[in-house]
Amino acid sequence: MTIGPDSARFATTHWSAVLAAGRSDSTRARQALDELCRVYWKPLHAFVRRQGHGADEAQDLTQAFFADLLARQDLARVDPARGRFRSFLLASLTHFLANEWDKARAQKRGGGAIGVPIDTSADTGDWVEPADTLTPEKLFERSWALALLDHVLGQLQRECEAEGNAALFDGLKGTLTGDRPAARYADVGARLGLSEGAIKVAVHRLRARYRERLRAEVGRTVGGPEEIDDEIRFLFAAVG
Repeated sequence: MTIGPDSARFATTHWSAVLAAGRSDSTRARQALDELCRVYWKPLHAFVRRQGHGADEAQDLTQAFFADLLARQDLARVDPARGRFRSFLLASLTHFLANEWDKARAQKRGGGAIGVPIDTSADTGDWVEPADTLTPEKLFERSWALALLDHVLGQLQRECEAEGNAALFDGLKGTLTGDRPAARYADVGARLGLSEGAIKVAVHRLRARYRERLRAEVGRTVGGPEEIDDEIRFLFAAVG
């Protein structure tokens, strides 16, 4: 089995989706922005919950925030050099909660055309209360990092499954977050009919692909390539 990179499938959009969506009705730009909203629904919802809102109200407020964001006409004036996409979203949400929460509460549940599927699993589990000592901002940062890392892992899993390497990915995905002992590699190889050496090569390639896709995803949320390494360090510190 061979795991190799396919960089052409992962275009870096940075802030271009935000800027293009603000300048025009480009379907591609709106879809890219919709995707970012879909991926990062959970950390924003967790922030709203930690502000003291109940589960149903928090879902309504988060949904209304996305509706407001996607409908705004001032996105074209956003300067990517002034901050990262997570900072922009959190500042925008904070402003929305402070100034428009009454309008959001008036909306019927599920109201408003947002154009992004809402992941309602956000109101249960670690996304809401991972640690009582976390401030809303720290909870947002942790949840943002978990959402991004999980999104990248899901991308890689789907690719491996499409290549017929589902079993290999399942056996090796733990190596993306920490080293496994050589005996573990041997066990995985025995189950898959591969040598320990072949498993070590596969681990190396899987990690390389994960790093490539992580950098590509992070690149979509920062102002430029020079910020990617710092943002990756932030992500792992946030979940560490």
